Parts: sequence; structure tokens; C-alpha cells
Amino acid sequence: MSTISLPLFPLSTVLFPDGVLPLQVFEVRYLDMISRCLTEDLPFGVVLLTQGHEVRQPEGEPERFAAAGTIASVTETTTASPGLLQVLCRGGARFTVVTADQRLNGLWMAEAELVEGDQAVKVPSELQGAADALDRVLSSLHDVPRHRWPVQPPFRLDDCGWVANRWCELLPLPNQQKHQMLMLDNPVIRLELLHDVLDEHGLITS
Repeated sequence: MSTISLPLFPLSTVLFPDGVLPLQVFEVRYLDMISRCLTEDLPFGVVLLTQGHEVRQPEGEPERFAAAGTIASVTETTTASPGLLQVLCRGGARFTVVTADQRLNGLWMAEAELVEGDQAVKVPSELQGAADALDRVLSSLHDVPRHRWPVQPPFRLDDCGWVANRWCELLPLPNQQKHQMLMLDNPVIRLELLHDVLDEHGLITS
């Protein structure tokens, strides 16, 4: 396992590998972070916020977050107005937080250990319904501008981990459940769990 140093962005959402994350950035600590990431071609880490608020409040609860998350790389930025930056990010590897310290400006810096990525596993026949349902969702996006798609190519509808991760993003699951799914080591088990959820909601067709 390799260890890296990276800034953290605690959010009330869970980013998955290959996932798309749009952000509106206006706090100075994160504007500075994004600027450095762009200048030095560096990623940052997205972790699930478990206490406190995404926007720093002088007398609010202290920020607490899950000790694991996903690396995010900035793919696009747009300055919407002075002091407001729209950022599009793509999910990379998962990581666990070894240590984390908050700087004076409020930015968290962490030493993180990378988690091995999912092994590519072909979707078994008994779980094919989940892949087929996702294919139908993706096919319905043909009238939507590509930059607004919630799932971005390349599409890997034959891969257990990729299909499971996309359903984790699309389904209205509680964030804690999404985070548990994120950190499951076995992509087949992750897809089995999502297949059951889809079946319960009548989204699996024979």
C-alpha cells in the first residue's frame, strides 16, 4: 500500500471511482486548494461529512468525517462570478485516512493510504439484470446534453464494480450505506446488494 499526502474536502455525498462530482466552490480554503490542484496537477480527497457543515461556520459543530474516501481529480473549471468557481471532478482510487490535521485556514490535510482498486470481474448471469437496467437508464439520456449526464463514458456494463458503483450514485440510498458500499472489497458482493435493492423496487426485468 502506498501513502500519499493530500488535502481533504468533507462533503455530504459519497464519491465513487469513475464517478462525476460537480462542485460550487466559494470558501477561500477550497478556492486556494483547487487553485493549487490545477497549478501542480494534484488531486484532493473527498470524504463523507459525518458532523458539522460543508460550509465553515464560526460557532458551528466541529467537522467530523469518515476515515476513508475517494481521490478526486479536477477535469473542468468555470468562473461563474467573482469568488464562485464551478468545478467538475472525476473519482479515482479509494483511500483510508492515516492522520488528518486542520490548518489555520480550515483546510484539512491528510496522510492517506491508497486502497487497491476493484478487480475487473465480469457480471455473472444471475446479476445481469442490474447491468441491463443501467443500460436502459443510459440509453434514456440521448436527449440530454452529454456534459449533464450523471454517468460519464467509458461505459463498462460488463464489469461488476463499475455497474455497482453507478447504481450507488443513482439510487437514493442513505450516505452511510453508500459509504459502506464504497469500501466493500468485493465488487461482486457490492453488485449483489445493489441487485437486491433494484429487484425490491421492480427495476429488474426478466
